[in-house]
Amino acid sequence: MAPRRLKPSLYVSVDVEADGPIPGPYSMLSLGASVAGVQDADGFRAADPEERTFYRELRPISEEFVPEALAVSGLDRDRLGVEGAEPVRAMREFTDWVREVGAGAQPVMCGYPALYDWTFLYWYLIRFTGSSPFGHSGCLDMKTLYATKAGLPLRAVAKGTMPRELLSRRRHTHHALDDAIEQAELFANLMVWPGPSRP
Repeated sequence: MAPRRLKPSLYVSVDVEADGPIPGPYSMLSLGASVAGVQDADGFRAADPEERTFYRELRPISEEFVPEALAVSGLDRDRLGVEGAEPVRAMREFTDWVREVGAGAQPVMCGYPALYDWTFLYWYLIRFTGSSPFGHSGCLDMKTLYATKAGLPLRAVAKGTMPRELLSRRRHTHHALDDAIEQAELFANLMVWPGPSRP
């Protein structure tokens, strides 16, 4: 029996700015995404993270917010209430974009750390479009990837403890697209990193 040919994975770095800890009571205010690269049987190939990107600012879905969380992004909820995209439209546009850039591949969301961003992204996709282009489990956490390759406990991992050559030279600005591009570079570096040199 011939082996089943697997689709390549297309990795999409995603960053979310939100005004609280969980979706529903709180709102996703902006969404940035960048194609980080593709992996197939021949290995991983990095993409230019500025070439294929997506960015939207969204209208808040509730009146609740945590001031400290809102302050991180510097986004103005009043402005977004007028100018932000309706979540249904933004999520449909994002889904269309992922399907376009991921044609012929299986898209995988990646983030650092992925869990917060995935929680908001997946909830919004299901709530406002009824489905996710990543499925229910197409998510890869860069923090876990580094911990595994470095042989470290997950709680010991922080960007400040990583080898400098892995990190992007871009500044982490808390603008969702800037940070998605920065994280795409980190992801590409992690994918080809053999791990720490052993004495």
